[in-house]
Amino acid sequence: MKALFLTREYPPYVYGGAGVHVEYLSEELARLMEVEVRSFGDQDVAHDHLKIKGYPFVGPAFERIDKRLKGALDTLETNLVTLTDPVDADVVHCHTWYSHFAGILTKLSYGIPLVVTTHSLEPLRPWKREQLGRGYDLSSWVEKTAIEMADAVIAVSRETKADIVRLFDVTPDKVKVIYNGIRIEQYKPTRETDVLRKYGVDPDRPIVLFVGRITRQKGIIHLVNAIPHIDREAQVVLLAGAPDTPEIGQEMTARVREIQQQRPHVIWVQEMLDKPAVIQMYSHADVFCCPSIYEPFGIINLEAMACGTAVVASAVGGIKEVVVDGQTGLLVPLQQQSEAPYEPVDPAGFARDLAAAVNRLLADDNLRLAMAEQGQIRAREVFSWSSIAQQTKALYESL
Repeated sequence: MKALFLTREYPPYVYGGAGVHVEYLSEELARLMEVEVRSFGDQDVAHDHLKIKGYPFVGPAFERIDKRLKGALDTLETNLVTLTDPVDADVVHCHTWYSHFAGILTKLSYGIPLVVTTHSLEPLRPWKREQLGRGYDLSSWVEKTAIEMADAVIAVSRETKADIVRLFDVTPDKVKVIYNGIRIEQYKPTRETDVLRKYGVDPDRPIVLFVGRITRQKGIIHLVNAIPHIDREAQVVLLAGAPDTPEIGQEMTARVREIQQQRPHVIWVQEMLDKPAVIQMYSHADVFCCPSIYEPFGIINLEAMACGTAVVASAVGGIKEVVVDGQTGLLVPLQQQSEAPYEPVDPAGFARDLAAAVNRLLADDNLRLAMAEQGQIRAREVFSWSSIAQQTKALYESL
């Protein structure tokens, strides 16, 4: 059996959890079958049973139209380019809406089953209209079409499965829950400190860490607003780059500068660091904070847990299935609006609650260390990529 993966992200061009997922799942599946990955980019790599090829944006076909709409149409054009090579796979597996159009065309053109992994859902990300304009309607239509015509849909959490069944015309039996995973041999504690010192982080002082893109979804502005309430002796380290829009980037810049004038030890690293650098930051953090307002899974929490760090996270989506409240971390209720999780009902209250949970762990060494230990155990025992690959292969075989 051979599987064809279609994806926007694949190393070295990874900016989110979907790219991490595709990298590790494709490598693990290649131990069991032939896997071909077609991504956006210029990759050209072949291993024993794994072939990766990138297809660049062709442009400049849409240079003269609105830049937000251009992004969506460029994506569809690149989807067509990924199909300029013939397909000889037995199943096509798509990751994120960026690859769904090519998946639809592959199913129709070659008559093979279509599998869609839902790393997020467009109806639950209304802030994307700021980024895509009317292109958001296009991305939503492509996602809906692919999910509803797929032969199987993989949800990365039980709550995501419930959202899929609620929002789309699919039956529950077509949706399979298969979690994201973690490579324990890579994500593990390290004593190295060169990266910390490079960015002015003191490894001997308490560290509260955030890792993620600057986007409404990740809720980073709520953590920034929580900083004045966090123990002033702690360093707050924000590994945050790649803003969705210039406006979000400007909002973030203004607020961080304001906070930095109010208190010491606020460090913002705006570049996207590589894995070894991020692992070093995870390893030395006392608390990892994930303030997301929407998160189908939240792989960053799993990465932090694997590196031996206690977690404070918002109690939304798949995070509640990754972080065990009171055991591997603390979950903070968001009290979001029921339909479109865009903002907490009381943003100031949510920021104070985040700070209170962070301060609780900073003040209690025994509790924090116990949670760090339990988090490592849970990451190792529940979220192995070998198990996830076996589950995925079984799903392919059922089709």
